[in-house]
Amino acid sequence: MSEKGELLMALEQIEKDKKIKKEDILVVIENALVSAYKKHVGKNVNVEAKVNPDTGEMTASVVKVAVKDIANPLLEVSLKDARKINKEIEVGEEVRIPLDTQDFSRIAAQTAKQVIVQKIRESERWSLFEEMKEKVGQIVSGVVYRIAGRNLIVDLGKTEAILPGSEQVFKEKFNIGQHIKAVIIKVEKSSKGSGIVLSRASSELVKRLFELEVPEIYEKVVEIVNAVRDPGMRTKVAVLSHNPKVDPVGACVGIKGARIKPIIDELRGERIDLVPYSVDPVKYIAGSLSPAKVISVSIISENEKKAEVLVSDDMLSLAIGKNGHNVRLAAKLTGWHIDVKSEKQKKEEIDAKIEQHTENLSELEGLSEKTIETLVNSGFTNIEKLSSLNTEDLTTLPGIGEKTAEKIIEAAKKSLAK
Repeated sequence: MSEKGELLMALEQIEKDKKIKKEDILVVIENALVSAYKKHVGKNVNVEAKVNPDTGEMTASVVKVAVKDIANPLLEVSLKDARKINKEIEVGEEVRIPLDTQDFSRIAAQTAKQVIVQKIRESERWSLFEEMKEKVGQIVSGVVYRIAGRNLIVDLGKTEAILPGSEQVFKEKFNIGQHIKAVIIKVEKSSKGSGIVLSRASSELVKRLFELEVPEIYEKVVEIVNAVRDPGMRTKVAVLSHNPKVDPVGACVGIKGARIKPIIDELRGERIDLVPYSVDPVKYIAGSLSPAKVISVSIISENEKKAEVLVSDDMLSLAIGKNGHNVRLAAKLTGWHIDVKSEKQKKEEIDAKIEQHTENLSELEGLSEKTIETLVNSGFTNIEKLSSLNTEDLTTLPGIGEKTAEKIIEAAKKSLAK
């Protein structure tokens, strides 16, 4: 097989394997021929080179202008010599003088080889970047092969990645040579290839681990609606089943915890609360405070998403969690501001309000303690509001007749007048 045939076969193989177009490499070779000739005879010469895409044949020519009197022999040729190549050439026109490429084709081949190798590397870097960009949010496994300050450099096989200190879990320690699982959170282009950033602190890692261990999640029968983490401490995962026969929490836990245990092990013992998702905020908020049991949830403001949760006295510390992390994660999971109170705190709060209201109503002249108590217990605590009522509004209350009702309204009006 001729050199030319070999060249084209090599280019076609590069095109197939490295996804670099044959035409692009031919341009590189042509430029290398021009560069090699200029090194051979000098830079100030005008050279053109072509490689036949069908045969691989290389041709080169010097471009000169036909003149009567030569001033610059590198760029000009006499009309007489020019007409030896093209009989119809006129003064001022360009003529292409063929060159013997053998004189400098070896230099051209070396130059082209270097450029092609460089192009292949660039192409491989680009392909790897595109491939890794598709994997953002996915779990990868690798080996720690270098520790740079607080950062871990992880060998992923084809390339390396960085696990920054900010994306590590405070209580996890890894040594060189140790296997590690992490989730890709970012892929950037860098001079060395793809700048891949990993995370072990992201809630995405928990989601992907559940996908690996729970077929129902992978098959989208069970959906992870939200997942929030206090890395190294606790994770809360809201799950929803799209099949009434499948219990989302049971599916994630598995028989005797067979599915959730490998996830907890991978997270080095981090606690995981599985919360059944509900469109009813009362149910969702109650479940989000797991493992604490909730007595009641009161929606304080739908617009501001504020809720008050009542728990038994012995459940208060569990509901709030160490340094408040349980209630903080519950708020993050549900998107609601959650105020947790124990029964004792709630009773004290109610007693304090009753005392305050009783004190306010005690300012009204001529009312007995029993009447004031009835008003407070019935929610009539605003003096301004009392002054604007009719006797019929008050006679429905136990023990209050028409005369007492009139007395109350009159006393309220006098108090406001003062």
